[in-house]
Amino acid sequence: MVTTSGLRFGAIEAGGTKFVCGIGNQAGEIEERVQFPTGRPEETLERASAFFRGRDVAAIGVGSFGPLDLDRESPTYGCVTTTPKPGWSGYDFVGTLRSALDVPIGFDTDVNAAALGEATWGAAQGLNSCAYYTIGTGIGVGVYVEGRLVHGLVHPEAGHVLTRRHPKDEFAGICPYHGDCLEGLAAGPALQARWGVNGSELPADHPAWEIEAYYLGQSIAGTMLTLSPKKVILGGGVMKQDHLFPLIRMEVRKSLNGYIRAAAVMNDIDGYIVPPGLGEHAGLAGALVLGMTAWQQHNNI
Repeated sequence: MVTTSGLRFGAIEAGGTKFVCGIGNQAGEIEERVQFPTGRPEETLERASAFFRGRDVAAIGVGSFGPLDLDRESPTYGCVTTTPKPGWSGYDFVGTLRSALDVPIGFDTDVNAAALGEATWGAAQGLNSCAYYTIGTGIGVGVYVEGRLVHGLVHPEAGHVLTRRHPKDEFAGICPYHGDCLEGLAAGPALQARWGVNGSELPADHPAWEIEAYYLGQSIAGTMLTLSPKKVILGGGVMKQDHLFPLIRMEVRKSLNGYIRAAAVMNDIDGYIVPPGLGEHAGLAGALVLGMTAWQQHNNI
């Protein structure tokens, strides 16, 4: 990475329920930060812009809830596309922020940003690939492969992949688009809707966790088979239930059934499927890297 010593960069982790804004340096150290609820886009981005004004940031990186238009050739680049959040569908996130602050803007999904943060300073540091899952209000998967974030037709949306049903699960699913996709069956609101209480209130021996691990284990096995990441990182509010990790690892092994013989899976799956090394700061750290990269691209470095 080209030195950005002495410069300060802005970072925004734009979640569906809250915005976290921070200012940091090239070492990933966050020097200032602020948090506020995600409201309508006009008021929310004005609060974010107000935080950065007068603080001399060289560029800003944004990791946002999606889906997003990340195609720089598209007339709607920088917009949130399809979301039930009031006012956000089709809203020009990047254009609004750039007009308000006149600095280069790096833009990607919140989970891609988290994957980038973990690859730069966290659990996947030194590796050229990882997959980052966030399992919370929704489910998203950020993908970092061969030293770069994955984009294509759009961007990874593995939370909306359909999954094989647990034989004991008759829950219809709550995704407004697909019903019983992974997010519709295993995100935090699905736990709440299925069992009537927040997942944090369920005991470790509750049958909810066997079902949860079954769905997440299937998804992770699929990610391993298609993308072959060198580390799988599981974050988000649901994963604060530490007892889920061994259950998920067991389900991954069941799903793979010995097909992948890599040592990381056969001998050290506890070190392969891990919590974020940066904890709850992975998304903001990754947004900081997006900001640094935007500054370099703007200056043709």
